[in-house]
Formats: sequence, C-alpha cells, structure tokens
Amino acid sequence: MGFEKATPIQEDAIPIILKKKDLIACAQTGTGKTAAFLLPIIHELMENPITEPSIRALVIVPTRELAFQIDQALEGLSYFTDISSFSLYGGGDGANFDQQKKVLSTGTDFVVATPGKLISHLNMGYVKLNHLSHLILDEADRMLDMGFFEDLMRIVSFIPDKRQTLMFSATMPSKIRTLAKEILKDPEEITLSLSKPAAGVLQAAYLVHDKDKIALITKLLDKDDLSGVIVFSRTKRNVKEIAHKLKKTRHQVDEIHSDLDQSQREEVMRKFKNRKLQVLVATDIVSRGIDIKELQLVVNFDVPDEAEDYVHRVGRTARADNTGMAITFINPDQQGKFARIEELIETTIIKQPVPPEIGESFEYNPRQRRSGGRQGGNRNFKKGRKQGNFSKKRRE
Repeated sequence: MGFEKATPIQEDAIPIILKKKDLIACAQTGTGKTAAFLLPIIHELMENPITEPSIRALVIVPTRELAFQIDQALEGLSYFTDISSFSLYGGGDGANFDQQKKVLSTGTDFVVATPGKLISHLNMGYVKLNHLSHLILDEADRMLDMGFFEDLMRIVSFIPDKRQTLMFSATMPSKIRTLAKEILKDPEEITLSLSKPAAGVLQAAYLVHDKDKIALITKLLDKDDLSGVIVFSRTKRNVKEIAHKLKKTRHQVDEIHSDLDQSQREEVMRKFKNRKLQVLVATDIVSRGIDIKELQLVVNFDVPDEAEDYVHRVGRTARADNTGMAITFINPDQQGKFARIEELIETTIIKQPVPPEIGESFEYNPRQRRSGGRQGGNRNFKKGRKQGNFSKKRRE
C-alpha cells in the first residue's frame, strides 16, 4: 500500500495494543491513527479465531463519512486475510436496514458505526456482541462535542466488561478524561503533541471584508490554476451560496453538507478524489477524518468558531510527508477569533491585504475586538467548549 515506515502514533500505539492494554491516545488528524489501531486488531483477530457468530471489534465514529473511510481502510489493510467488516450509518432505505440487521445478528469481525444508528439496532436485541473483544472510539472529542456522551455510555452498557478499549482523540479536554475514567481500565496514555497544523502546511491569511471574499477566492483559483481545493465555511447556507457563485466561474465546483443524502455525499467525494472536481465547498462535516491525498489548498472562507476546528480544517492538506497551503479570510469582526488560533498553534500567521482591484482592506488589530470576543455573525458558537490542557509530556 506504499507504507514504508510507521508514524509516531503507530510506533507508540501498536505495541501497547498488542499487549492488550487499554489506551487513550491524543494525536492530531492525519498522523496515521486509523492504521495504528486497525493493524494490531487485525493481527489479534487472526491469531485468535472463533467459530461462534459475534461482532469482535466495534469502532465508533462521529460521522458517516469517517465510518465509510475507516471501512475502506480496513478493506485495504485486510485484503489478503479472512477478516470481514461492515459499516453502519444512517441515510439508507428499508433494504439497507434489513441488510444491517442480518449482519449484526449473524456477526462479523469489524463493525464501524455511528452512535445513533448502532443504538437503534441495539435496542432491538439482536446484535451479537457476546464475543466482542475490542472497542475503539475514534475522534472521541468530536463525538462529545456533538452530544453523544449518553449514547456512548448506553452502547458500552451492551458490551462485555472483559474487553480492550481504545480511545483516540485530537484534543484532551476534561470531558474526554471523564469519559476515559468511565470506560477504560488502567489505560496507557499517549500524547504526541498539541494540536498544530502539520509542518508542511504553508499558512497565510487575508484581511478581507465579506463582500469581497468571492472575488478574492476566484482570483486565487485563477492565478495558480489549482486543483484539489477545499473551501470551508461554517454554515450550510454559506456553503450553498459560495458553491453557487463559484459554479459560475470556469472551475469545476461542487458542495457537500448534511442536506445531501448519503449517496449524494459519497458521489461528490468520489468525484473530488478522482479529480473530476477542482473545488469542493464544505461545512466542517469533512474537516475531520476524511483522507484526501494531494490536496493543494484549503481555504477558510470564514474563521472557525473554535481554534481546534482550524487545526482540523487545515489538517486536510500536507498529510503525511506532503506539502500544502492553507489560507484564511479574516473579516474585521473575526480578528479576535483568529488571534486565539495563533495562540493555540503558537504561530504568528502572515496576514496580507487584499489586492487593490478586489477591494479595501483594514489594519489587523485583534485587541479592539476581543473584549466581546464572539462577534461577527457568530451565532452558531458552541457555548461551553474549552481548550484542553496537556498535563503529560508530549512528543514534538
């Protein structure tokens, strides 16, 4: 598959997992976490086959896109083995439900599932979990941000107490440690680094008013004739509007957000991965866990509400040893939010005015905006979220 050496998270996690220890691991997106838990569990299941029908490893993820991606990775890594797998998420029809029921009641080696869909089957009593030996929570912080704590605890109540539990997270806030205490037993802990964009990401920002953003992004795309571009915006409404305007240019553009059904989203992602689309406009639904190789550019059409979300958006480019560029559009009301991003990643990002032919710029001065802090069309801010502090030594 082209992998020649283990990444740091794989070097640290695989030996712990093979020792059958519980694990809580904090590492940013794009560092190889998926293979870090799939490879040793595939090994364990092959070493210890069973004949009774049961699900043997359960991977819980926040979104259907991540479930689909992990299932694809699993299919590739286990191609020359007898390991079986099934991905379980919403958005299907009655025929899909019947297929899901059949697999869950007869057993398979791996199930990769979103919490809500799995619970709907667990409540009906036919899911075979009696020989389950591995529980993995991937993007655990994201699941808690989405309000899945109670769902996760309910899922755990169906699972045998004697199991190995692995928790992977990009951040380590207090609520993650609370969850870990509830479901992990004497876990090992890995913390690779604070969440920062990969070293290969060239980061820059434009000081631009909202009315000039479409003209600016069009100029950027025309200038460099880029392909493999993701444009992130916070809301579905903005994504639809941006995509609508960009589709009027010469570029191949499409959009992805939660208003599309599953088949539509998969088709858009397939076209983007196959380079039949030049530009993908997206909400944060694809900012975590979607592995798209050779992205040239990520554009933050607006500054994310949370500094951590910036890391996940920017993490779509410069994955593994590749390089890439991330550009953020800052309007006057978002300067305070951008300053918090720079504090988190401990980096001062180059800020530049828009070209004169696009419009007028402004002087960057986040202090004047930071007393209110959450301004500028920021009604979607998720209250109560805090950045986690890392108490353990970290690997740089």
